[in-house]
Amino acid sequence: METVSENVCFDGVQGVYTHRSEVCACDMTFGLYLPPQAKSGPVPVLWYLSGLTCTHENAMTKSAAQGFAADAGLALVFPDTSPRGADVADDDAYDLGKGAGFYVNATQDPWTPHFRMWDYVSQELPELLGKEFAVDLDRQAITGHSMGGHGALTIAMAHPNRFASVSAFAPIANPSQSDWGRKQLSAYLGDDDAAWAKHDATRQMEAVGFDGPILIDQGGSDQFLDLLKPEALAHAMTTRRQNSVFRMQKGYDHSYFFVSTFIPDHIAFHADALGL
Repeated sequence: METVSENVCFDGVQGVYTHRSEVCACDMTFGLYLPPQAKSGPVPVLWYLSGLTCTHENAMTKSAAQGFAADAGLALVFPDTSPRGADVADDDAYDLGKGAGFYVNATQDPWTPHFRMWDYVSQELPELLGKEFAVDLDRQAITGHSMGGHGALTIAMAHPNRFASVSAFAPIANPSQSDWGRKQLSAYLGDDDAAWAKHDATRQMEAVGFDGPILIDQGGSDQFLDLLKPEALAHAMTTRRQNSVFRMQKGYDHSYFFVSTFIPDHIAFHADALGL
């Protein structure tokens, strides 16, 4: 692992690190904010999964999350959204290939050799963090925006008892029924709809639910509202009587102005679930 940068931030450290990923078969970069409490011992972890076209940097620099994390004593992890490198397959479209890993393990060519973001986020990167940094992996929560909200919800529901809580900002909530989903899931996983099920938050909510609290914020003026299909997830949570809060925020769009407005609520929500 190599240190790209480390900056003091709210008396903690905002770092950027690069390492060789065996899972993705390429170098991967991630951001990690360690609050000042990490100087005294391991701190709980909040994962932030980003959306289409993003790298580790977008949320790290635009979400304004570090100050609230410092107050709560939470580490923030900002993974990349896909494998990178000259040998990594790509597509001319912004919503497939680099920057659009969709948090799945690809089973179809040309994506199979590198596009294993599910295993990277849920297995390899946590193991690396536990070895190298003062983080407590027995106390984790997860959030994300758009494609990252999809990833946060599906990963949380697939790993019972790992995450104390999950939240999402404008998640791609029902990708099996959306052009933001059907295109990517068929490209990465093939045309068998059954293989898509665990990567659809609405279907997973119907099938297994989540063993902790959920918070969803959705902008009412989101330009991608028809692609996100939040009503499907809201209906599934209500039908399941899931411990959840769904908020439609009037006037807000899909941007980081929306995310930064409500990130304090989400960090407080996760801090409460983690007993901080």
